[in-house]
Amino acid sequence: MDNVFVYCEIEGTQVQDVSQELLTKGRKLADTLGVELQAIVAGTGIKGKVEEQILPFGVDKLYVFDAEGLFPYTSIPHTEILVNLFREEKPQICLMGATVIGRDLGPRVSSALGSGLTADCTELEIGPHEDKKLGKTYENLLYQIRPAFGGNIVATIVNPEHRPQMATVRSGVMQKAVYEGQCRKEVVYPEVSKYVSPEAYVVRVLDHHVQAAKHNLKGASIVVAGGYGVGSREGFDQLFELAKVLHAEVGASRAAVDAGFADHDRQIGQTGVTVRPKVYIACGISGAIQHVAGMKESGIIISVNSDENAPINQIADYVITGTVEEVVPKLIKYYKQNSK
Repeated sequence: MDNVFVYCEIEGTQVQDVSQELLTKGRKLADTLGVELQAIVAGTGIKGKVEEQILPFGVDKLYVFDAEGLFPYTSIPHTEILVNLFREEKPQICLMGATVIGRDLGPRVSSALGSGLTADCTELEIGPHEDKKLGKTYENLLYQIRPAFGGNIVATIVNPEHRPQMATVRSGVMQKAVYEGQCRKEVVYPEVSKYVSPEAYVVRVLDHHVQAAKHNLKGASIVVAGGYGVGSREGFDQLFELAKVLHAEVGASRAAVDAGFADHDRQIGQTGVTVRPKVYIACGISGAIQHVAGMKESGIIISVNSDENAPINQIADYVITGTVEEVVPKLIKYYKQNSK
């Protein structure tokens, strides 16, 4: 009881990055609370194929639900698995990815159990909470931290009374790392029929296609990102040329995407992709909190902006004052001449 649970998403027999990132964060939360980290994975034909993708991240106990009809994902069977397991185990925290699956599954489980759920968290911490109206102080609550009101404030949300405390987190927000400490690494294979009713399989997926990403923004060591200040879709051609010279990927702010300068799958920020490159070159980006949330963990941040007072300059390691049209061609020329 009172353990930390992570729901692990899979594609076939491949555990998704967001789940491994949440296992890393879940392990830290469990260590802070002095409890166990437990994980759940459900699919078809996964026994013996997913364990080594999950256990190294500090999992004390892994529940592997393996049965026909559990992959591809459908709502009802996975909801019944989590609801019935949580009624038995009574965890205090449950984490899952803010993905298509997580956004469907999380609210269903939360509603069935009468617990709270905070979506799209950017940080998770443990701390106390004082309710002055009730005159009560709660210890070791999950601080579910996320931007609110269009990113104008950062809200810290707590759930004092109801369990589990549930949160979803987008891929890339947390950083995954193999756990170096000691943990039990127990694996159990529950009988699925005890948790899932026959009626749960009423929906059947007839065909399932996965389209590979066109680029690797998350894994890029250098990202060249453009904002509304780039001015046009043609202006982004220069960013692509710079990225080619630097062996980098091209990203964009929401303003640039909304203006049609770049494709939506290149959007970086609260409603896009979260990146952690070694070098982040922000071209014509003002630095709204929504964008900063998706790139603030970058190693070195270089800002190219005509406005020396742009908010992005406050977090930049280097600031180049000038328009994108002036600066980027010079960068391309320099790197072409000096790259090895």
